[in-house]
Amino acid sequence: MKNKNNYKYSDLTEKIIKEAYHVFNSLGSGFMEKVYENALAIRLKKADLNIETQFPINVYFENELIGEYVADIVVERKIIVELKAVKKLNSIHEVQLVNYLKATNMEVGLLLNFGEKLEIKRKVNSNPPVISNHSIHNRSASKR
Repeated sequence: MKNKNNYKYSDLTEKIIKEAYHVFNSLGSGFMEKVYENALAIRLKKADLNIETQFPINVYFENELIGEYVADIVVERKIIVELKAVKKLNSIHEVQLVNYLKATNMEVGLLLNFGEKLEIKRKVNSNPPVISNHSIHNRSASKR
């Protein structure tokens, strides 16, 4: 779904960002990443969004499992939200999110850093490949 801003899922990403600001304005900086993840999960559920925390991602190559990763939060099975609590984001954080998007065939991701200020990066996998031999397991810790 595209809204007036012509970004895919922008209505949904705006809700996520709004809740991230609520968390940041309430807690400030200085906590570990998991604290922000838990707080954002609470806010997203209260916003009536379907979320999955610690979402498992398996990466396959030539039908062989080559990597197992965990995305912090997946919203509505459409958007990966990756959280950080570092002084400043760097390119490796963005690459991590893009790789998660590729591995899941999801198109939109948000990278949120609860540092000295709230940093937000939106990443798009504009040409998600069709990967027939990968899987995403649904054994997440939290669902709405």
